[in-house]
Amino acid sequence: MTALLFPFAAVGRTTLALLAEIGRVTLYAGRTLGHILRPPFYPSALVSQLIFIGWLSLPVVGLTALFTGGALALQIFAGGSRFNAEAVVPQIVAIGIVRELGPVLGGLMVAGRVSAAIAAEIGTMKVTEQIDALVTLSTNPMKYLTVPRVLAATISLPILVAVGDIIGIFGGYIVSTTQLGFNQAVYLDNTVDFLETWDVTSGLIKGAVFGFIVALMGCYHGMASGRGARGVGRATTNAVVSASILILAANYLLTGLFFSA
Repeated sequence: MTALLFPFAAVGRTTLALLAEIGRVTLYAGRTLGHILRPPFYPSALVSQLIFIGWLSLPVVGLTALFTGGALALQIFAGGSRFNAEAVVPQIVAIGIVRELGPVLGGLMVAGRVSAAIAAEIGTMKVTEQIDALVTLSTNPMKYLTVPRVLAATISLPILVAVGDIIGIFGGYIVSTTQLGFNQAVYLDNTVDFLETWDVTSGLIKGAVFGFIVALMGCYHGMASGRGARGVGRATTNAVVSASILILAANYLLTGLFFSA
């Protein structure tokens, strides 16, 4: 009889561990938000993180958006040709990029680059007892390490998403006008006439939320890192995986909130 309960016990332990982890992340997020508006502030650390998270992520986000826009144009043209609806390529590329693909792919690319780097950096600081040294010097590690990174990512991601939207639409424009036979002026007119302000704004809001998630997961798993190289490696992996999953989940929730009938 006891052996029959082993699977249920395993499921119960996993469920409890997951709920405990969600609780710890929620408390960490709440503490981070509580520290954002309270002094002391570290503007130099914020500027440094803006450069690292925002400026240095621009090439990877731009290239991702460019090729995504081009591939999206090809796919929509191929699918639309089955129903004699090839003319909708400009409109669908534009709305697909600004509403979904721009924010989501930008967030995932930054998560892969930034969450891992943050978790590795803070995890190494924990292993080498640099965080303990900050506490000894009466410096709050959350104020000095977490808040600047979370703020920088929350500010940077909407800007990266905006740039990625432009580059992604441009990628679709290049492919459509050079390979699919679209008129350049007509393509641009259809794109501008179809997009609404809320389409762009919703994507930028998603970008801010995704930026918060990316930095929060990197900092949380870095702070929770185990000792040694294995602990830092595990924290880095967990940061990227959890950030990616939360971005996709948040995207679904925000899409339902913004565009539900």
